[in-house]
Amino acid sequence: MIASPETLEVDSKPGSGPKIRSALPMERVQSNQTAGDAVDETLYLLGRPTLKQLVRFVKSHAVNPADAGALNEEWQAAHRQIETLQKLEAGFADNPRMTPLTELGKDYEELLLDLLKSPLLQNHFNTVPTDIALVELDRLVVYQKHIDLTFVETLKRQLGPMPDEAAIFDACLPFNPPQPPVKWSRVHRDTFVFMSPSNDLRFLETMRLEPNHIANYPPPGSVVGVIGLAVGFGTNFLNAIYAEGRLILNNGSHRAYALRDLGVTHVPCIVQHVSSREELDLVASDEVREHPDLYLKQARPSVLKDYFDPKLRKIVPVHRRMRQITVKFQIDEAYVPAF
Repeated sequence: MIASPETLEVDSKPGSGPKIRSALPMERVQSNQTAGDAVDETLYLLGRPTLKQLVRFVKSHAVNPADAGALNEEWQAAHRQIETLQKLEAGFADNPRMTPLTELGKDYEELLLDLLKSPLLQNHFNTVPTDIALVELDRLVVYQKHIDLTFVETLKRQLGPMPDEAAIFDACLPFNPPQPPVKWSRVHRDTFVFMSPSNDLRFLETMRLEPNHIANYPPPGSVVGVIGLAVGFGTNFLNAIYAEGRLILNNGSHRAYALRDLGVTHVPCIVQHVSSREELDLVASDEVREHPDLYLKQARPSVLKDYFDPKLRKIVPVHRRMRQITVKFQIDEAYVPAF
């Protein structure tokens, strides 16, 4: 997985649906790695992330970094291709069709009943109007710059070469997903470190707990309150945001890529409908919040099918890395004047 260490410091009817298979070509780049090297392959989307970002990524992660001149030529060629697509495919991402799963037959209804019981779904998708629909992968607007192809191959092996509708549903909307391996330990009095091969490991949030919320743990004293610093994984649902007539893929890029590489063209997806930039700020990623016009206003933004365009991508053998989250807390004790 390509992810740098992160530190957090905290103070005190199925058959009636659209055709879902269409194969896409996929080339591979061979690295000169030796047996036993921990090397993965990463796809980097060219032409829209800045040239400086590309050079920095290759220098930091590639097993055999290309020189800046060669990277410049590749990036410039991709940028010219993007300018061409802005004219030839203007409006490609606009007004994508979203088919509610409730219109696709009993098989989907049964799958939905199980999913709707998930507390993750109930608690994390209640900010803006939300539904679950069948969406077209190729037209999803994307912001993620790179895809871990080694992880994608693992996902494809789990899915098998011809996943059925139930397997596709479970991959996109798992109501009981397996948890990736994690190790964590206390390294100082005020510091804990978490590590995982999954780049979905993240700091979740702070939690205000009452003593009765803590079970099977002997209290160190007469507890009046507990502050929880939660580290874990996201909801793991394939999720898109519908804003200003476009669907932006918000979570699940690797599964979307893996399914498309297997020939699946349409998938079930949780869709959050936002009616303003203010609502977008509540539910979108940092990248989309900071640069919304790149994804909502350009005639032809980056879309998922670009990951498969040889003119718009570079496949880079990279050193394998672990995701690390360091959580620190600070205690300050003092006397203050009484009142």
